[in-house]
Amino acid sequence: MTSTRPMPGLVEDADLQDRRNVFGSSRDIISPPFALPAKLAANARLRMDGLALFAAMPTESIPVVFFDPQYRGILDKLSYGNEGVKRGRRRCELLQMSEGMIRAFLKGIDAILIPSGHLFLWIDKFHLCQDFRRWFESTRLEVVDLITWDKGRMGMGYRTRRVSEYCVVLQKNPKRAKGVWRIHNIPDVWQEKVKAKSHPHQKPVELQSRLIEAVSNEGDYVVDPAAGSFSVMQSANQIGRNFIGCDLEG
Repeated sequence: MTSTRPMPGLVEDADLQDRRNVFGSSRDIISPPFALPAKLAANARLRMDGLALFAAMPTESIPVVFFDPQYRGILDKLSYGNEGVKRGRRRCELLQMSEGMIRAFLKGIDAILIPSGHLFLWIDKFHLCQDFRRWFESTRLEVVDLITWDKGRMGMGYRTRRVSEYCVVLQKNPKRAKGVWRIHNIPDVWQEKVKAKSHPHQKPVELQSRLIEAVSNEGDYVVDPAAGSFSVMQSANQIGRNFIGCDLEG
């Protein structure tokens, strides 16, 4: 007698053609169940170090992580002159990450992501042009796409004035799209204006929701180890995903 049970790691789906189509809307990858460690709480604003969060998490358990590193980079090298003044004040008061710390975070992300899981890395134009690949050169992460976020507001710039930030899409090996990425109408230039900025690095909730929906299943956990305004928690919760995240400032 032949078994009709799905293979481990596969989602049972009646539409076989959809699974075979590279532009299909189904996922054949699921995250393993795990017990949330006692020191962590889901859908809460945890006040802790992101590296401590990684240490408490099971390896290869999470399908999607967001990371928005707080680095001085462009402020130190270009000296726009507005540090500590008006809009620049809140940004310069944030605790900053060294390049070594960013690498440590990316190693932690690599450890907790499931195979073929995704990292959405927020980055500015300065670091995008400075070969940021050295940050994750000792991981199993590879760049697979890039999204430009048009913020609809003017920023700094000696020459051109910045209106955009960038979300680099990385995937943990094995790298594949079919059966993993299920939403295919997300534009690579996304327009979304943040109406009320509760944090200097506030990110677009709707874009993050679409990205989470594309690479996770309902009920999955989404992780943000440097959560800032906790916009990723809002993005995850509004589409039926759970959130685990923290920030040093809570």
